[in-house]
Amino acid sequence: MAIKIINYEEKYQPDFKRLNLEWLDKYNLTESHDLEIMDDPSGTVIARGGMIFLAMDGYDVVGTAGLWKSSDEEYELIKMGVDPHHRGLGISKLLLEKCISEAAKAGAEKIILFSNSQLQTAISLYKKYGFEHVPVTDAPFLTADIKMELSL
Repeated sequence: MAIKIINYEEKYQPDFKRLNLEWLDKYNLTESHDLEIMDDPSGTVIARGGMIFLAMDGYDVVGTAGLWKSSDEEYELIKMGVDPHHRGLGISKLLLEKCISEAAKAGAEKIILFSNSQLQTAISLYKKYGFEHVPVTDAPFLTADIKMELSL
């Protein structure tokens, strides 16, 4: 299996939504803000200077992660998810590395993220890449009980 990370294209919107709804619904975390992003990733993320990346296994979209531009200095890691049948293969690491690399190339000073304490696998991954817990402020999600940031 050769996983390739590509830039988001509009034709993949249904896959982007499917991959994210899978984990959000599983943990009962889906909110209206999530749906706005998943229904219009181009308008809500990319048109505002953000980026979305997809992990491809051949012609199948098996993972996603994005960067929402908060400011010139800060991006927020958003919508990172991997298809359940492709978990444990390092795909989330590839996506996270791509996001960190692209944020640094764009001149960002830090990446923040909001999460939920139920998502221990994801939180462990973020810690491995140097993200540190900070107080939860300005959370766009009611269910966000964790905020982390990575200085670039």
